[in-house]
Parts: sequence; C-alpha cells; structure tokens
Amino acid sequence: MKILVTGVAGQLGHDIMNELSKRGIEAVGSDLAPKYAGAADGTAVTAMPYVQMNLTDSEEVFARMIYEQPTAVIHCAAWTAVDAAEEEENRLKVRSVNFAGTKNVARVCQELDIPMMYISTDYVFDGKGEEPWKPDCEDYNPINVYGETKLAGETIVKNYIEKFFIVRIAWVFGINGNNFIKTMLKLGKNHDTIKVVNDQIGTPTYTYDLARLLVDMINTDKYGYYHATNEGGYISWYDFTKEIFKQAVEMGHDEYSEDKVNVLPVTTEEYGVSKAARPFNSRLDKSKLKEQGFTPLPDWKDAVNRYLNELNWDEL
Repeated sequence: MKILVTGVAGQLGHDIMNELSKRGIEAVGSDLAPKYAGAADGTAVTAMPYVQMNLTDSEEVFARMIYEQPTAVIHCAAWTAVDAAEEEENRLKVRSVNFAGTKNVARVCQELDIPMMYISTDYVFDGKGEEPWKPDCEDYNPINVYGETKLAGETIVKNYIEKFFIVRIAWVFGINGNNFIKTMLKLGKNHDTIKVVNDQIGTPTYTYDLARLLVDMINTDKYGYYHATNEGGYISWYDFTKEIFKQAVEMGHDEYSEDKVNVLPVTTEEYGVSKAARPFNSRLDKSKLKEQGFTPLPDWKDAVNRYLNELNWDEL
C-alpha cells in the first residue's frame, strides 16, 4: 500500500502519518506549505515523504496524485475555523477548500480506482433532539457554513467514488495544533473564573486513538458511513473542562484546583460569543464500528490522561 494523507499539518493528519509509519505502511503527506509545517516534535511525520499540494487547484491535484500513484487517500485537509467561516470574506475560501478541494481529490481517486476516506463532522446535522445520530442517517440540516461545506464534500465523495469511507468525528484534540483542552488550560492559568457551556452534548475524540482506527479501516473494503469518537458516554463542554482540570491537579498542576479557578456552567445563549451556530446534540452513534468488526476507541477520560501526559506544558 501507499497512502496519501492530506492536511498533515493538522492534528489528525499528523497522527495518521505516525500511525502509518509505525505499521511500516508507505505514506506521503501533503499540505499547502512548501514543506511539512506541523509540530516539529521529532516524530516520524516530520521526516516522511511530503508533497506540496493546493487542493483548490484541480490541475495541480491531478498532477501530484498521478505522479505519486497512491493506492488509497485519507483526506483530512479542511477549513475547520468554524466562526471565521461565517465571515463574508471567508465564505468563498471555505467552500473552495471543503467542497472544491474535496471534489478535486475525489475525481482523481475515481480515475485511479482507489479508496478515498473523507473525514467529516457532526456539524452536517442540525443538533436537535437527544437521540444519537446514526452514521447512515440522511436527516442532514447543517446550521452553519462549516457544516454546509462539509456536507457538500460528503455528497461529492458519495457521488464520485465507489470505494469510499465517510467518517464523522467530533470534539477533536491532538498534540499537533490548537484545541479545546489547550484553550482551557491556557485560560485556567490566567483566570480565576471560566464560563463553559453545559447544553451542548457530545464526546471528545483523541486524534492519536482515531488514527489507529482509520488506518485499520483503510486496510479493509468495508466502505460506507461511520461515526468515530472516544467511548465513555456523552458529556457537555462543562463536564469536559471539569475532568481536564481534575486530571491536571492529579498530575501536580495545582493552579487548576477548584480553589484557584472556578468553572461555571452556562447555557449557549448565556455564553453568547460564537459567530457560528453550534449544534446542541453532537451525540454520534458508533455501534456500526463494532458491527463491522472494528475496535472502538478507548474511554475519553483515559484519552485525556494520556494526552495530558504527552503535552508540553511549558508551551501553554
């Protein structure tokens, strides 16, 4: 096998490349920069083959992919700045990356007759109700620009590719890049009170764990729609924050103790900062993973523990 991974400067692409290397699978990473621009952490991805590729340039995508001749593609690259996507001057760029870029990759995958894995999001749904969203549910109704463009990408993959995986994830955190855990730890260092929403419900996803699952999947022909987050039940962002600080204190970081920083639960309406509407119900039904013989991800609390132990606290 030879896997082409897009978006390797991001959290997930970084970990997928390292997982492929760990298994001895040939891989080439790609992103917009002239050379790998992710975390210079000395892991395998920093020295693995890399090709610059502007996904919105159809001719460049075709030329690069035909030259590399991958046997499968894991498409992680996307515009993921949800609030910035709402700004009028950014909307065309968001669509160019999430829709047109995906279309360009999908066309070449079909030309080469190779599997394509498209990483999507719970934001393709409207977040209403309390029932977990099933992977094959077609009640799409995105409530922001990011969700609309990711759904457009899903549709392109489904329509262009015969051998496709569409994997929806949520609440992602990883070593390479910014995420909710790092944001909360930075805020906790400098504030004695933090307000966190408690009416948006979902489950975190550690990219290190997710990478293992995705590589398992790409080595099969069990194509279709899937949902993947860590196990451990559904929680709010407030619950997530409380557990992050609890574990930080247990590791000796007393600045996050309850007598140093007060975490207050608030509703989304009370919080009132985001430009983009957020789904209240991000519960994803992951039962299809077991049904298809895949090993689910570990409990999210265990994932947080391992992540905090890997984190470079001096960079916060």
